[in-house]
Amino acid sequence: MFKILLIDRCHYTRMGLEMWINHSGLFPTPVLVTGLNNLFLAREHILQWKPTLVIADLQGFTSDIQNIQQLSSVMSASETVPFVLLHSEEQPEVSAFMNTFPLWASLAKTTPLELLAQTINAALVSKEISEPAPAATPLLTRQEEKVLTLWMEGASNQKIASKLSIHGKTVYTYKRNIRMKLHMDTRYSPFLSLPGAVN
Repeated sequence: MFKILLIDRCHYTRMGLEMWINHSGLFPTPVLVTGLNNLFLAREHILQWKPTLVIADLQGFTSDIQNIQQLSSVMSASETVPFVLLHSEEQPEVSAFMNTFPLWASLAKTTPLELLAQTINAALVSKEISEPAPAATPLLTRQEEKVLTLWMEGASNQKIASKLSIHGKTVYTYKRNIRMKLHMDTRYSPFLSLPGAVN
């Protein structure tokens, strides 16, 4: 089974691509697709989940310097994984940044789906299928991803609880589970992993 990681800030784009990949019937074997809107979590997925292919639209991440730093660590983690960049033509800063990293392909967002399917197929075929993954599941649940995103934005446990309509103690449990799943030493680990965060 091939594993594809989608990185995009836009929920609708991620869901649309995920549905198209899962239901198009254009790919050589079954695929498991996971979509993320968090660069820290994307890096961890690449390192631990080991996707066969990464497809990313990075435009939504380029406005924040913290995201640029995290983007470097995502790209470093994905050196051995085919990486398909989706971009708009008015993204010179992303193109210039991405030129320092090896890409499988760089496609405009307006690329026809046929060409995107051919590019995905070529990338998947280039990777050998490792042993069948009986439990090829994402690292975190959707709710844990939401908690991690709010946590990294600096929201307090109480704010996370009210935003997600859960109890404050449940937030604490989610954070503990996230730390265990992502092998974090402390609750500050997501912030300390940023390049230049600690001198």
